[in-house]
Amino acid sequence: MEGIPARARVYAACAVLGTLLCTVPSLPGAPTPWWAVALLAALYAGGERIAGRRFAGTLHPVLLAGAFLLAPSAAALVPLPGALFSHVERRPVALRRVWRAAHASLAVWAAARVHGALGGRDAVVGSDLPYALVPAGAAVLVFCAALALLDGGMRALAEGLPPRRLCRGLFLRSLAPLAVHGLAGLMIAVLWRSPYGPVAALLVLFPTTVSWWVFAQYHRERAAHQATIRALVQAVDIKDGYTRGHSERVGQASVLIGRELGMDEGRIEMLRFAGILHDVGKLGVPTRLLRKDGPLTPEERRVIELHPEYGHEITRGISFLGEARSAILHHHERIDGKGYPYGLVGSQIPEPARVVAVADAFDAMTSTRSYSRARPVHVALEELRRCAGSQLDPRMVEALTHVITRDGWHPVVTAEETRPGVPSQSQAPDDRSGAHR
Repeated sequence: MEGIPARARVYAACAVLGTLLCTVPSLPGAPTPWWAVALLAALYAGGERIAGRRFAGTLHPVLLAGAFLLAPSAAALVPLPGALFSHVERRPVALRRVWRAAHASLAVWAAARVHGALGGRDAVVGSDLPYALVPAGAAVLVFCAALALLDGGMRALAEGLPPRRLCRGLFLRSLAPLAVHGLAGLMIAVLWRSPYGPVAALLVLFPTTVSWWVFAQYHRERAAHQATIRALVQAVDIKDGYTRGHSERVGQASVLIGRELGMDEGRIEMLRFAGILHDVGKLGVPTRLLRKDGPLTPEERRVIELHPEYGHEITRGISFLGEARSAILHHHERIDGKGYPYGLVGSQIPEPARVVAVADAFDAMTSTRSYSRARPVHVALEELRRCAGSQLDPRMVEALTHVITRDGWHPVVTAEETRPGVPSQSQAPDDRSGAHR
């Protein structure tokens, strides 16, 4: 279970216990339509194993149809087989599968409870349209909220992200597609209960699959972006092993600052790219300089200071990075104009660059380098405050200080970290003789 904090594992165990309690009423002896449960579960499992690999995403219309057709305890069984045997790329596989099954089961159970309480199953049986849209709409809202709360809680515990904003973002992003899936699920349920039966109901999945494919193209494009970024970051990590994991941590700190400042999700994603790729220009710097123990000579420092421009050139043709390229070029500018490469002053420095500069300085101080020991977080924050207004943007410093003081600093780094021995004491972030490289 490496990479998953203990508190997140406890959270997953609580979700599993909740799932067991929700599904107990469907045990043998209760009036459960097992053939309907089995058919929907098989359909969902098939969608997860076959279409899921090609299209990405989840066959939510089937889960919602189960919530509209079955009692809550029976509907909660529908996602279990598909989730427990689904394809998982990252370890620990067993824990991720169990969590996926539990959180989907709980969300379906909650949606079925609300749908039944509002008379939705009677409306479906009687084809009572348009009233059937009311309980179905409420169920979709509850389903979406339950998924957002459960997923947001897990990511907050596992990655140390602020839960409220995380849950709100997940809810808003998934509401529109789930509303469409809810309509498809309602059509399946109404046709299922009609004289045409389940076979006609399942035909609804054809147009749903087409829309699913369209959404999948977006996910594929996003995956291609992620792969491009991973390749560049891995190249930097291989070249400069001392800063392995630094890029991911700067990306996470930049996201924290962006969220604290209330930026929208699009700009926050851009900041994550900017933080992760800010040092990609090191690919153009001689390795002996990056790995040198001790201070740099003035000539060596001038070579190091070319890396923002190298990074900008490397990423020039990657259109999806947008504003992130300005952060890569200007993340070593200073508010007082003493930075590089262009000596920009104050607001002349692009906002993403000012965010990344603070995140970069913070991680440089809180991680061990070849030329400095890691400092405690509170000492690093105090140093950032000292440099605010001269080297760093005070607004960005205040945002990072506030969010870390409130939520703590719990970066999740997938790259293997190396913590070499350190020969000398730490240096301030504006110490140019040993400037963070």
